[in-house]
Order: sequence, then structure tokens, then C-alpha cells
Amino acid sequence: MRTTVGIIGAGPAGLLLARLLHNAGIDSVVLESRDRAYVEQRQRAGILEQGTVDVLRAAGAGGRMDREGLRHDGIELRFARERHRVDFPALTGGRSVMVYAQTEVCKDLIALQIEEGGPLLFEAEALAVEGVESERPRVRFRREGHEGREDVLECDYVVGCDGFWGVARRAIPAEHSRVFERTYPFGWLGILADVPPSHDELVYARHDRGFALLSMRSPAVSRLYLQVPEGTDAGSWADEEIWGELERRFETADGWSLERGAITSKSVTPMRSHVHEPMRHGRLFLAGDAAHIVPPTGAKGLNLAVGDVVTFARALVHLEETGSAERLDAYSETCLRRVWQAERFSYDMTTLLHRAPDATPFEDRVQLARLRRIATSRAAETDLAEGYTGFPLD
Repeated sequence: MRTTVGIIGAGPAGLLLARLLHNAGIDSVVLESRDRAYVEQRQRAGILEQGTVDVLRAAGAGGRMDREGLRHDGIELRFARERHRVDFPALTGGRSVMVYAQTEVCKDLIALQIEEGGPLLFEAEALAVEGVESERPRVRFRREGHEGREDVLECDYVVGCDGFWGVARRAIPAEHSRVFERTYPFGWLGILADVPPSHDELVYARHDRGFALLSMRSPAVSRLYLQVPEGTDAGSWADEEIWGELERRFETADGWSLERGAITSKSVTPMRSHVHEPMRHGRLFLAGDAAHIVPPTGAKGLNLAVGDVVTFARALVHLEETGSAERLDAYSETCLRRVWQAERFSYDMTTLLHRAPDATPFEDRVQLARLRRIATSRAAETDLAEGYTGFPLD
């Protein structure tokens, strides 16, 4: 097989990149190791920044999002039984975010790709990326049902959107790589519950017992999280215990109450930060989790991936139109400026709201002081709102 851009991974990054390239008249092939049902059911992020929303609309993939997604104009911070709302449009010149699950983004992009785009191969496992320093890099892959036979996809460029455990990053020699990472001593116990959200916007709660987050997947389904020790088994928490702990951490002085419902799933998400530099080697480009991971507190993972593929697509179109590879050559540097701002914001949100296992009374007071600063200073509040609604894609 032969194509201009070989894309490894049919998550939102790979699928959006294929759509952007298709709209620009550039051919691509997408290889995905899982089947379609798995990709369309994989639970991940649910908050889309303003820039991500704008990109999906411009790509022709925003119709169902605009009909079914939930626009949010703010978040609520809770601490010391107090409540403070951060008004995004008032602080950012009109920007907001959209609650629309990654699974739904993938469904929309898959449908468009199958109907209009180039090849999208499910159950096609990428085995290796080769020749990235040449003008004809290759992806060796194996398709389910082909008797174990290996195929080769020859490309002008390869974009690895295959996540942290994928093969793309491993194709960059160790002597050309630098890794920056941090592991946090806690995780998130997340639940889905068949109950309408108890608040119409996300609630981020700092409590002496640990962080809690009230989110949602739809007007009828709540998504809630509890800070738990690293390595916690989700099954060790009984439903009643979860609801009781959520109520304690969300408690306010004005009598607000949390509605309970049937819990349909439980899982624990580890918390870590990871950046691989550079994000390009030869004709191999990394995007999304293949290059960087953020703790979920800042809702940045999916949105960073979108920024990466938009940067690549724009750079390749610029090359096609002008003959200049300047923007492609600057891909890693351009993306990393935005990545590190998102890493900084996610770190700030995590350390602002989570209580470390060995936290001292001094550190507790500093956390509360930081939160009160946001609640009483328009400058501090604006910094949070700008970070949450998203850093510029260009």
C-alpha cells in the first residue's frame, strides 16, 4: 500500500487528522489495532475546549456535537464549604467549553471517514515504523483475518497517534529522545451513574479528605470522581461508600444536595505527567498521548491531541501550497510550546485541588489561600479561565 500520510491510531487525533487531510485533498491511510466497536465505546475525556469545538465545526464534524453536546460557560470551585463560580465568557472574551464525550467525537469522525475519506483499517496492528530518516518511511502492520501475514504501508510521512504504548514513539532512537515525567501518589476513582447531574456545570471540590469532581455525560448520566490512593482497586469501594464520600467532599454551607442513582461503571485513573521531546524525528511525527500525557484535572489530553494534528495538517498544506517545509520543520517546537503550557496548567490545577498524602497544615493553608485568591482576584480568575477554555491552536 502507498499513501502520502500513514496515520497510526484511530482515536480522535488520528481520525481528525484524516478528516483535515481529506478536506485539503491530501490522501492518508489510518491503521487501528482495535475493532470499530471498541473504538466507539472507549471511555475517555469529555470536555472540548473552544478551539477544539471550532476545529470540529470547520472540518464538517460538528453537527451532532452542536445538537447533543452541552455548552458550559463556567465551572464551580468548592472549598471550605464555600462555592465560587468562574464565568468563562466574561473573563475570556466569549469563550466556553463543550461537554461531549470522546466516544461521540470518534463515532462522528469514523462515520465521515467511511463515507467520504480514505482507507480506515480496523484490526490492523502496527508492528514497526521503519525508515523514518528516509524519504519513504514504512509502517509494517498485520490485519486480523489475514492468516498472520504482514503488510507494508509506504508513506511520505508517518503520524503516530497510537498512544503511550504504541510503536511510533519507539521508532525514535533513544539518543535523540528526552523524557520529562511526574507521577502523582493518588488517582481518580471514576463512576458513571444513571442520575441527572446535581449541578448544571462541573464542580471541582477541594476537601481535607481529598479532591472530588462532579461532571456529566448527558442530561441523564452523571460522571463523578474521587481522589483515592495510588493503586486503589475500584472494586474495593461499595456503591454506598462512594456516594457517602462524594457527599462529604461536595458539602456546602447553603444546603446543596447530591442526587444518587444506580452506578453503572467504576474505574481508577492513574495520575501522571509525561512529555517526550522532540515530537518529530525525520518523517515521523508524534501526536497526542504518543508524545505527552497530562493528569485529567485540567481536561487537556484530547484537546492537546487536536492541537498537534491541526499543527501538522496546516504545516503539510503550507508545504503543498508554497513548497516551503519551514512549518513542518518547526512542528515539534510549535507543538511543545502549547504542550508545556497545558502541562503547567494541569499541574497547577492538580496541586491546587488535591491533598497530598503527606500534606502539612502549612500546605493546606497555602491551597486555601490560592483558591481564595482565584475567588477574589479577577486577574487570577482570568488566568484559570483562559487556561481551561484553551490555549491558541496557532
